[in-house]
Amino acid sequence: MALLEIRDLAKSFGGIRAVDGCSFDVEEHTITALIGPNGAGKTTVFNMINGLHKADSGTIRFRERNIEALEPHQITRRGISRTFQISRQLSDLTVLENLVVQSPPAGVFDLLKSSILSDERDRAMELLAFVGIEALANAPAAKLSYGQKKLMDLASALMAKPQIILLDEPAGGINPALLDTIIDRVQALRAQGITFLIVEHNMDVVMNICDPVVVMAYGKVLAKGSPADIQADPQVLEAYLGVG
Repeated sequence: MALLEIRDLAKSFGGIRAVDGCSFDVEEHTITALIGPNGAGKTTVFNMINGLHKADSGTIRFRERNIEALEPHQITRRGISRTFQISRQLSDLTVLENLVVQSPPAGVFDLLKSSILSDERDRAMELLAFVGIEALANAPAAKLSYGQKKLMDLASALMAKPQIILLDEPAGGINPALLDTIIDRVQALRAQGITFLIVEHNMDVVMNICDPVVVMAYGKVLAKGSPADIQADPQVLEAYLGVG
């Protein structure tokens, strides 16, 4: 069975059908791309997977258990983390503190703690070192560059020890050096057993690191396949790449 199974998902907003019968699987240990033109429904699918939006119909199964009715924190505890296209960092906190707040509480008393636990600090510092920004641990998150915030977001997503990470446009708006770092870290994490579902418009990134690729258009899945298959699919060329 697939790690994540999406079946017949549908979601409307004010009479507009954002997602219309979307179905696809994410196999374990893959870097699966979810691509398509603006308005195709990709981010809405992400929002339903991690519980920000509830599906009007359809099912989402993670490790053969339905999760579409769960709240975001419950889904995170099941093993699904998510980043956003625009960083949602807590600007008044340091980079280190932004990571620590992503730690799942061990119990009710953990929710009442007023200081950072040593094991949380150690894990946060380890992850900041992994993405290459440990020197910024005590810097205000608001002072980070756009690319550094992307790295912080990836480290934050790892705090909950996820089995799958939903990455929303990791390559968007960052310089080539930081993009190379993000790509390298994603591939390293996949080698460690973490699965990825990535929404991305940078086709070089998609075609170089993702397999398989799922293409959406008008809220539906238009095509699925290897990068080579997708590049050669006439429907994709017409709907997504604007040729045909």
